[in-house]
Amino acid sequence: MGYTDEESRTLRTAVYGAMVLVSVADEGALDKETHAGVRAMATLPDEVREAISADAPELPGGTMAEVEHGVLAALRQSFALVAYRAPQDAEAFADAVVEICREVATADGSVARAEHAAVLKVRTALSR
Repeated sequence: MGYTDEESRTLRTAVYGAMVLVSVADEGALDKETHAGVRAMATLPDEVREAISADAPELPGGTMAEVEHGVLAALRQSFALVAYRAPQDAEAFADAVVEICREVATADGSVARAEHAAVLKVRTALSR
C-alpha cells in the first residue's frame, strides 16, 4: 500500500519530533538519546518504518512552543492516518512512539521531570 510523500513527511515529523521533544526537555547525553531512539524505531510497524526512512526528517520551525505545537499536531495526524490506512497497526504505532520516547528519556540512566512531562504530552497526542 505505501504512504504518499506528504503522509511520509507527516509521519517523520511526528516520530522524530517526538524524540526531539523528549530529548530537549532536559539536558542529557544527546548522542545516547539519539541512538536509543533510533534503535527503538525497530518497534514501529513495517510500513511506517519504511515511510519515515524514505527521507530526512523535517521539524516545524519557530520557537520551542511552536515546534512542540507542530510536532503534537503531526502526532495526532499520524495516528489518524495510520488508523485510516492500516487500522491493525494504529495501536502498535502509538505504543511504539511512546516506547521510543521512553527509550530517549532513559538513555542517560535517569528520567527528569521535564522528560516525563514530554512523554506524557506525546502519549496524550496519540490517545485513541
